[in-house]
Amino acid sequence: MIVVGLTGSIGMGKSTAAAMLRRIGVPLFDADRVVHRLLAPGGGAVAKVAATFPGMRAENGGIDRKRLGQRVFGDPAALAGLEAILHPMVAAAEKRFLARARARRESIAVLDIPLLYESRGAGRCDYVIVVSAPAMLQRQRVMRRPGMTERRFAAILKQQMPDAEKRRRADFVVPTGLDRSLSMRRLRAIIRGLRGAGTRPPRRGRHPADKRRQAR
Repeated sequence: MIVVGLTGSIGMGKSTAAAMLRRIGVPLFDADRVVHRLLAPGGGAVAKVAATFPGMRAENGGIDRKRLGQRVFGDPAALAGLEAILHPMVAAAEKRFLARARARRESIAVLDIPLLYESRGAGRCDYVIVVSAPAMLQRQRVMRRPGMTERRFAAILKQQMPDAEKRRRADFVVPTGLDRSLSMRRLRAIIRGLRGAGTRPPRRGRHPADKRRQAR
């Protein structure tokens, strides 16, 4: 089974691309959705997060994600503490997803991970798709989000690998700045080509640093 990573910087259209891949019929693991479930009422991370970050419980018994985001934003130590709780749980969910996909004899499975390169996760993938749009359109999309400010946007960009570097490392780049039909055609072509390969392809386009990380 070919494992494909799907990633892209904030505001680049990754969620739209993920929805398109689902429509094509590709099984897709959504890391963000898993985190939301973990922090929802009854979620597996609620107790640990509440104990580590007092005052983050929401009225419904889950974690107030907005308040938690404000708490860890700009605080590397707090963010690292949160990631130490969430990342192993997300990794376990990803492992279960891939096992189910292999049991169903799927030819391709996609891992939708926002910070795939930043978290050094590209080595888990046979190929990586990066979604990209012009910087001006990216800014327009992000600034329409509730509570977003120029300062916050700049801070988020600073924490993420530049789009140009992601595109350089990617095996495939999907443009999202023109129209959705173009993005869908590009995704269909990528999936059709990979399915036609029939076997796991050799890794191509991988940055040397990613290869070193995989070998460790």
